Amino acid sequence: MKPSLAKGTRDFTALEVSRRRYIINTLQKNFELFGFQPLETPSFENLSTLTGKYGEEGDRLIFKILNSGDYTSKVNQEDWENKNHQKLTSQISDKALRYDLTVPFARFVAMNHHQLTFPFKRYQIQPVWRADRPQKGRFREFYQCDADVVGSESLFQEVELVQLYLKSFSDLKVPVTIHVNNRKILSGLAEYAGITDKLIDFTVALDKLDKIGKEGVVKELLERQISQESIDKLDFLFTQSDDALENLLQLKEKFAGNEIGLKGVEELEFVLTQSLSLGVDIQNLVFNITLARGLDYYTGAIFEVKADEVQMGSIGGGGRYDNLTEVFGVKNIPGIGISFGLDRIYLVMEELGLFPEEATSKVEYLFANFGGEEALEALKLIIQLREKGIAAELYPENAKLNKQFTYAEKKGIRNLVFLGEEEIKNRTVTYKNLEIGEQKTVSLEEFLNN
Repeated sequence: MKPSLAKGTRDFTALEVSRRRYIINTLQKNFELFGFQPLETPSFENLSTLTGKYGEEGDRLIFKILNSGDYTSKVNQEDWENKNHQKLTSQISDKALRYDLTVPFARFVAMNHHQLTFPFKRYQIQPVWRADRPQKGRFREFYQCDADVVGSESLFQEVELVQLYLKSFSDLKVPVTIHVNNRKILSGLAEYAGITDKLIDFTVALDKLDKIGKEGVVKELLERQISQESIDKLDFLFTQSDDALENLLQLKEKFAGNEIGLKGVEELEFVLTQSLSLGVDIQNLVFNITLARGLDYYTGAIFEVKADEVQMGSIGGGGRYDNLTEVFGVKNIPGIGISFGLDRIYLVMEELGLFPEEATSKVEYLFANFGGEEALEALKLIIQLREKGIAAELYPENAKLNKQFTYAEKKGIRNLVFLGEEEIKNRTVTYKNLEIGEQKTVSLEEFLNN
């Protein structure tokens, strides 16, 4: 049988793992600087926990897990014969791989809210799975790196998360633009256009603007039974100016008497003005009125981060979800969170050549193996190097020197060390820097203290 990978998954080489770890370490450092604590949840959840939280399209992308044993034993024969997949799913599967980290986090908060100190700030770095169509930057298994705060309605949380995004991407040297919107503004737009009952259809279509353009969005809105008259009222969405505050002023006029729309404008205006007061460049924080991110659980601010110099989908996103724990029977725990897309950030950094030398894990010294006593003495010296935190290894066999050289070069090891009979007798070490071709013989003390 010829080995193969499941579609939408990847293996990671040593170089890739080292670089991914560099990104994760940078994000983790910043999460903790901002007061977030680590959390991990199971890779799979009860199917009922996940369904109904991501919208119609999101639910279709959840990887379901077949029940153990004879999963067909409880299947309704009529549903089976009629191939009614919606009814069959609940009969053959009651577990699913997690689709994101936010819903499992909300489930955790609902189960443990009596023991938590609010506001509760957590970060989570784990893989998620989506039965999506694989393409550049989109995989079926990928990591999310989330930071969430629950138990606070303060809009300063939004301001802080903008700061967290900007500092993290600045540390990674990735130039980005943060797009922001507010779910209440989208609700206000639906009310303004007389399509309140079609809010989800409206936001799902609008969220595809950057992929299918205005014509595609209009076509989809019509297919979702939204009238041409309503679409005409919303035409101004496609001709926004570059001035965020000017666009908000325009919305205030259109939302006269529209309570939820005005509330959204007020909230977004606060986030923008406070962020600008903290020195955020208006070019890095853009009000994008068509940003919807079709997740049903958002109730306020919505964020999406895009790399400035690479054609890629979003490399981060999030928003406020003040009612999410209610579906688990726990009310009045507002929340807001953001996510960093590790895999897409990696692709952006790779394309722009942004990984520093220290992002690659390398062995500093390879000790040539001359066999017998020399190999034992080399291992004694290797132990001392490792105690100093210096990566070193002994070539396992007493092979020809050319073979040991080739091994060191292919592994990218910087130095090949020769500890032969002469060096042991004189308490010296000879080593060759393979990057510049320079060879030195130094005292044992000098080598260990170098």
